[in-house]
Amino acid sequence: MSERKVRVRFAPSPTGPLHIGGVRTALYNYLFARQNNGELVFRIEDTDSQRFVPGAEDYIIESFRWLGIKFDEGVSFGGSHGPYRQSERRNIYKKYVDYLLEHDKAYIAFDTPEELEQMRQNTPNFQYDSNNRGAMRNSLTLSKAEVDAMIDDGVQYVVRFKVEPGVKVTINDMIRGEVNIMSDIIDDKVLFKSADELPTYHLANIVDDHLMEITHVIRGEEWLPSAPLHVLLYRAFGWEDTMPRFAHLPLLLKPEGKGKLSKRDGDRLGFPVFPLEWHDPKTGEESSGFRESGYFPETVINFLALLGWNPGGEQELFSLEELVSLFDISRCSRAGARFDYQKAIWFNHEYILRKSNEEIARLFAPIVANNGVEETMERVTQVVAMMKDRVNFVKELWPLCTFFFIPPSEYDEKTRKKRWKEQSPQIVSELADLLEGLDDFSIPTQETAVNKWIEEKGYKLGDVMNSWRLTLVGKGMGPGMYDISAFLGQEETVRRMRHAVEVLK
Repeated sequence: MSERKVRVRFAPSPTGPLHIGGVRTALYNYLFARQNNGELVFRIEDTDSQRFVPGAEDYIIESFRWLGIKFDEGVSFGGSHGPYRQSERRNIYKKYVDYLLEHDKAYIAFDTPEELEQMRQNTPNFQYDSNNRGAMRNSLTLSKAEVDAMIDDGVQYVVRFKVEPGVKVTINDMIRGEVNIMSDIIDDKVLFKSADELPTYHLANIVDDHLMEITHVIRGEEWLPSAPLHVLLYRAFGWEDTMPRFAHLPLLLKPEGKGKLSKRDGDRLGFPVFPLEWHDPKTGEESSGFRESGYFPETVINFLALLGWNPGGEQELFSLEELVSLFDISRCSRAGARFDYQKAIWFNHEYILRKSNEEIARLFAPIVANNGVEETMERVTQVVAMMKDRVNFVKELWPLCTFFFIPPSEYDEKTRKKRWKEQSPQIVSELADLLEGLDDFSIPTQETAVNKWIEEKGYKLGDVMNSWRLTLVGKGMGPGMYDISAFLGQEETVRRMRHAVEVLK
């Protein structure tokens, strides 16, 4: 195994939007592959034709494009191990189904859904296995002539794996260590269905991993119960020497309470559980996405990387390159990771602070334009520099920054009652005269002149600044007053002050 080139895969089913737990699985596969100079394969597992949803495959690919998780080969990426959609590989699987039948590793079963349901009602804890297969309609209980005749007549059937009882199955999981399970608890899983001539996940998954030379299978904890069956299938084909190493990641848990994270949790608490916004083509239902909610891709990557894995130390902000260099799958937790969406918001705020004012301004400028304001990128950047530390998302800037671009048309009543005092009209009028007379409207000049005037007049600094702020902003918020006035310019500053005096007095 150590001599083989590391190859991992992410293999979603196109049954709807990609859950954020799937994104984390793909991310961990990516980090593991890059750290080991390996390759990441993108495979589509679409053998369940009844659950196929149009547009889901394109949605998944677009999600990873946005996140910056790059695949080396697979659907839409090319490669020498294709095709990479399981629905396009049906002729490949049939050979392996026949191999298992010929070597007495599998058998044909004709039981109808009604017959199976009757057995479940009649037999407590029924499972189709060595204890019950002898009482069912299959090639182990029927003659070859009967089986052939039913197949010739078009009777639908499935192929089941023949699990021998009393076999110890050992899985050396890279996260959970050695896991031992007896085969007695594994039922004879369906591997192939004649109805659509497609294999089930269990067979297609094993065959594809073998033929695509996958060396490590990193997947969610929910697949751990399937691992013993997959080990037995590798043995049945004689592929023990190329069996991949398994790693089963911890579940993503609800932000509160018990159980795994679901879309309902996001709807209830107001956070996305999908990377991109999703429009269900069947129901018309819309689901929010991290991208459309205003999260940066770096935020999502950083946040997910630390859900179930800890690099040690105090550092929390990591670039994708840093995550690659630090990632150690043995440091993944066995316990479930609670989905703290408030932490995701914190990460987004930190990335806003990290990004240049110019980059945030490029994102904010369309919002400014959509609100009917024509403004230069230079001035939008100046506003961002003053205000970006106050928001968690770029879209939150506009409500806080409107006054920079649009004069207040009304004045906050609560602030007016608290800050606009009897002497305020006189103070603001005098200050407007002072500012209008300045030849230099730079911040240092304003500050020197205003401080000198306040001292000479015996005014209280707080009374002056609070009244002044209300006239320029319309409420009691914003950065330093000299920053605001310098941005607005001398003419606009004085005009707003005089207009406020007329309205407020």
